[in-house]
Amino acid sequence: MKVILKQDIKNVGKKDQIIEAADGYARNFLFPKGLAVPADHSNMNELNLKKKAEANQKAKDLENSKNLAEELKSKILEIPVKAGTNGRLFGGVTAKEIASAFKEQLNIDIDKKKILTDVIKQEGIYMIDVKLLEGVMAKIRVHVKAVQ
Repeated sequence: MKVILKQDIKNVGKKDQIIEAADGYARNFLFPKGLAVPADHSNMNELNLKKKAEANQKAKDLENSKNLAEELKSKILEIPVKAGTNGRLFGGVTAKEIASAFKEQLNIDIDKKKILTDVIKQEGIYMIDVKLLEGVMAKIRVHVKAVQ
């Protein structure tokens, strides 16, 4: 019997996957617990519509991320930090501080894990890679300036 899984089931399949299950397993376990539905015409149409909607949403997200990446090319983040002599910073500028500067200055929420950089220990202007989505990278200039 063909069934559509409603959630991930270990050693059986993933959510929204169509599998071939034994009749007894499907009728006595999967259906009563709400883990699957029969793969009939109406459920198949519903699944196809759901997949199309997800694909459309993914395409919109990809387009928005590409537009954001283009917009970020022209932006400069200003990060003032305390520094000693010769421009050496006390501590350093981390991805967490860059993410909070994104939020404050550009009003954009970016997870610190998506900012690909090492700790910045000198003042200056740096090109930082930001991973917006899978396959979409943005480069942004970060100006680290020392304040006494």
